[in-house]
Parts: sequence; structure tokens; C-alpha cells
Amino acid sequence: MNKDLSGNNGLWNEDLAPTTESQRTWRWYHFAALWVGMVMCIPAYTLAASLVEGGMSAWQAVATVFLANAIVLLPMLLIGHAGTKYGIPYAVLARSSFGTSGARLPALMRAIVACGWYGIQTWFGGQMIYTLLGVLIGHSLESDKIAGLGINAAQLICFLVFWAIQFWYIFHGMDSIRKLETYTAPLKILICFVLLGWVYNKAGGFGPILDQPSQFVEGGKKAGQFWTAFWPSLTAMVGFWATLALNIPDFTRFAKSQRDQVIGQSVGLPVPMGLLAMLAVIVTSATVVLYGKAIWDPVDLSSRMSGIAVLVALLILLIDTVSVNLAANLVGPAYDFSALSPKLISYKTGGYITAFIAIAMMPWKILESTQGYIFTWLIGYSALLGPIAGILIIDYYFIRNTQLDVDQLYKDDGKYSYGNGWNMAAIIAFVLGVAPNIPGFLNAAFPASFPTTSDIFKTIYTYAWFIGMAISAVVYGVMMGGKKEAVVVAARAS
Repeated sequence: MNKDLSGNNGLWNEDLAPTTESQRTWRWYHFAALWVGMVMCIPAYTLAASLVEGGMSAWQAVATVFLANAIVLLPMLLIGHAGTKYGIPYAVLARSSFGTSGARLPALMRAIVACGWYGIQTWFGGQMIYTLLGVLIGHSLESDKIAGLGINAAQLICFLVFWAIQFWYIFHGMDSIRKLETYTAPLKILICFVLLGWVYNKAGGFGPILDQPSQFVEGGKKAGQFWTAFWPSLTAMVGFWATLALNIPDFTRFAKSQRDQVIGQSVGLPVPMGLLAMLAVIVTSATVVLYGKAIWDPVDLSSRMSGIAVLVALLILLIDTVSVNLAANLVGPAYDFSALSPKLISYKTGGYITAFIAIAMMPWKILESTQGYIFTWLIGYSALLGPIAGILIIDYYFIRNTQLDVDQLYKDDGKYSYGNGWNMAAIIAFVLGVAPNIPGFLNAAFPASFPTTSDIFKTIYTYAWFIGMAISAVVYGVMMGGKKEAVVVAARAS
């Protein structure tokens, strides 16, 4: 890349610049450890719970989680290719399709979703501190809730304490996060097996949930409704990692080779995610025997252990939540906010912005119900991110044949500036991809205000990520199809 571009305009800073050879230190096991570290988290653990509660058998739930992650792995690998080949983050890659100014739209979409996730994980971390303190002092910290917030003062303080703990990693950047994931991933796997052994010995087996049939079988409570439940569940499970499917170049730009990012991600995502879902189902099944009810929340379960086991379990969950939150929910938005105004916002500043927005979003309200978590949050944002993924993939593979002029990505008057920095083909494709899902989202989020939404739009919404991606991909491909030859020729000439 032409280094003179650093002073050329407002599209460049050191954090957004292509990675150098010396920065490309991530091998396949770093990516595998990254994914194992991110997969082993509380929200991922509770995904199987939401499916079993919805009527699936234990094994249907595990299979659905595994299938969803196998599906989302494909865009991960496709979009990650550009990061490794050119050393650029997601926010810069988006300039080739959306334009040098228009790329701020997908960057902002991804960043806001990540802020929500950052807040959710921070809330889980705060709840662990809250539970741990209650165990240590010997009584609950329950008290009156603060008006307007819906949580008590102790919960708020614990949330803010955990929020503050994570700032150390914002200061120390990407390499500190890679080291944290690499070192803690084996520990998380070990703890999973320890937990499995503990419940087996304690309960004298794995409990009744594993033997419960699906509620969708003939004679069940929801007989004949399996597919009605399966598709929105699959969409929600895909949506769980849809954010990372977009900003995966933020990590793969540090890869030593394409082989490292492909093998690392393939090993690290689908199988561990399926195994974690299986672990969650097995452990929760045993809690029915131990406590007379299913306990899907690992923090609640840890608080019921005795002696030093409580302290160890909660401390490990705390370390786990820090590592997951930073890798999955801080890196991406930090780059995305930086891309909004590179001259004013650095990677670190972007991290600070992410952390403060996460507080303002009051994540505990997002998690108030399983229904709201799946149908409003997970599916809702997948309706926004699916179209962006479709546009990026079509642009990079079918329009540009993986050929990008990196210098031009940092020029506000270059080939990727289109019309005043906006590629209207991408904007139109994005809008058309999102539009069919809006009625269904409004009905899911505000059922009392939108009770008359037609069944057609409700059905479309259950496939939000898939439909949005397909529509945007087709529209963008058609609108840009006539420019394909010129784009490829220009790229080769450069």
C-alpha cells in the first residue's frame, strides 16, 4: 500500500491500515482457540435451553444448534478471505461495495448490534459478581429495584464493576485478546468435563431431560408444529454469530495464511458449539434430579454448589465472560466506530464508545424473556446483518473476483467513491433485503401495537437472515452485473 495515503484524507489511520507481514502472527490454533473461547460462554450455553423450552427434544435442540453454526461458518470463511488476503478490517472491506462514505452504514449497523451484545455479556459478568458476593457474605443482596431501571443498586454496582474490569484490554489491544483466548480455551474445555463429571456423580446419572420426547410428536402438546418452530429457531441460532460473520476480517487480517484462518475456524466453531449445547442439555437434565427443576443458568447452578467449588466455578465463568466479550463484542465495533471518522476516532476510542453505549442500552431489559431474546433480539438483528453479508460476498467473489485495489479503498476520490462516496446499488439492495422483515419484526417486538400483521410477513420474518441475504445478493448482483468486466479489468491493471 502507498504509505503517502496516511495524510491524504479522512479514510485512514494506523488501526485501519492493512496489516504488515510482522503483524500476521495468527496460526490455525490461534483461530481455533479464539472460537473455542468465544463459544464457551453463558449465552451460547443457554441457547439449547431456549429450544428445549420451545418444545424440542434434547437431541433436536443440539442438532439445530450444530446445523446453524455449520451454516454460518460458510460466510465466515468467505468474508474472512478478504481480511487475510489484503490485511484489511471489515469496515474497510465494506467500502468496495457500499462506497467510501456508504461503508459507514454497514459499519454502524454492525457496531450497534455489537454494543448490545457487549452489554449483555457485561450484564452476565456483573450477575456473577453479584452471585459470588451473596455466597461469600452468606445471604442474598436482594433489595428494592431502582425506578426506571428495573434492577437493584447492588446489581447495578456489580454490572459497572465488571464493565470497568474489561477496560484493561481496551488499553492493551488485539494481541492481549489473542493471548487471553489462547491461554483460557484449554481451561474452559477442562472445566466442561469437570462439570459433566460433577453432575453425573451427584445425580447418579444424567437425568430425565435426555429421555423426554419432543413436544412435536403425535400426541404431544405441539403435535405437527415442528417446522413452524424449527425455522425461526434456526434463524435465531444463525443470528447468534451473524455479527462475527461480518467482521471476521478484523481477526483474519492477522492470519499467517488462508489455510490458517480456514482450518482454525472450521475446527473451532461448529463442533465446539454443538458439544456445548450437548453439555448444557446433559447438565441441565441432571439438575432436575438434584434440585427438582431444570436450571439452565450456569451462574444459578454454580451458586448452588458447596464449598470452594462455588468460588472456583464463578471465577472461571468471570474469566470466560471477559475473554468472550472482548473478542466477540469489542474488537468489531471498535474498528467500526473508528471507520466513521478515522482522523478523530482510534481503535481505543472506538472501544470506549462501545462500552458506554452498552450501558445506555440497559441489556437486562433485552433478556427479560426467552421470547424477546430469540424473536426480537436474535432474529431482529439478523434481518439487518444478513443483507450486508449477501452484498459483501457477491461484490468480493462475483463482481471483483477477489481482486481489490487496496490503495483505492483509502481514497475519497478513487474508484470506490462511486457517487459522492455512496454506491446506490448496495444501498438499494440493503433496503430491499431488510424491508420484507420489518412488519414481522414490529409484530414480534410490539405485538400489542401491531396485532394485525399478516401471516405472510410473520413467516418471512422467521427466515429473516436467509431471506434478507438472498434478496440483497440477487438485487446487488443484478444492479452491478454490467460493471463486472470493467471492475475486474481495472483491478488487474492496477
